[in-house]
Amino acid sequence: MEKNICQVYEAEIQALEEEIKVLTEKYEEIQQEYTSFSDEEILKSIKLFQREILGENKGYKSPSNLIFQLENLETDLLFLMKFTGFQFTSHSKKTLERTGNRTVQKNRLSGKCHSLSFQLEFQLTKMQNKENVSSVITDLKIMMESEEGSDVSKFVSRAEECRSLLKFFRSISSYAEWHEHRRNTFLHFKAKYPDIVALPEGLLGDYIILRDPRVPEFELMVVWKIHLDEEGRTTPVLDLLTKVPEQVLEQNLSAVESAPACFRSMLQLLGIEAAIENLIKMVGLGK
Repeated sequence: MEKNICQVYEAEIQALEEEIKVLTEKYEEIQQEYTSFSDEEILKSIKLFQREILGENKGYKSPSNLIFQLENLETDLLFLMKFTGFQFTSHSKKTLERTGNRTVQKNRLSGKCHSLSFQLEFQLTKMQNKENVSSVITDLKIMMESEEGSDVSKFVSRAEECRSLLKFFRSISSYAEWHEHRRNTFLHFKAKYPDIVALPEGLLGDYIILRDPRVPEFELMVVWKIHLDEEGRTTPVLDLLTKVPEQVLEQNLSAVESAPACFRSMLQLLGIEAAIENLIKMVGLGK
């Protein structure tokens, strides 16, 4: 009886030892894959922190100075996020190779610029010698919601080809800013003239419809495209399309035909919001 109990205990102990071994191997694999810094790099970072943040050479003696610095950094970060529109939600780094003075890391980065979401994947190769450190980006992949063949899709392909993160961030910041400006403008006019302004594709569409409640067939379409070329230059392009009943067209043919040209002139003189506002008032929709 005692012998059987001992055998059961020995079997359980052996099973636990095997489980511990498997878990230990998995832990070591994870550490090897995702540890981005060597012991030497960690020690250097600690010394740098002590020297620059705690202020060994600047005379900081109170922890309150450190708290003050951290608050300033948070304020600066919030300012940069508001100024650029960027907000990073996640970042992971995996070391693929570390040999001598060469380190290869795979990075994944997710975030938003205003209302546009993006994901980046790229490899970063660092070469270090006594004089300097050089970094090279390879295998850049950019994921954004865009239709195949659209301006955004073409720009993303070009940025991946050039492997330029700076170009991507600079151009997407400008594009997303215009995207947000268009959205806010459409929202403003929809709220101000709810019976006149229609948004068939919602706030993220690229046009609004102006309708005269007295003449259901009468429509003015304000088209607002945001052109992003392959070099990353952003250009807003606006135009006016008309849909007018025959009886109205016969009575005001010249006014209808000249409406798009007048609208483009108002854009140059007054700006986008004022041009749309004047368009509504000019045709009497705002009365």
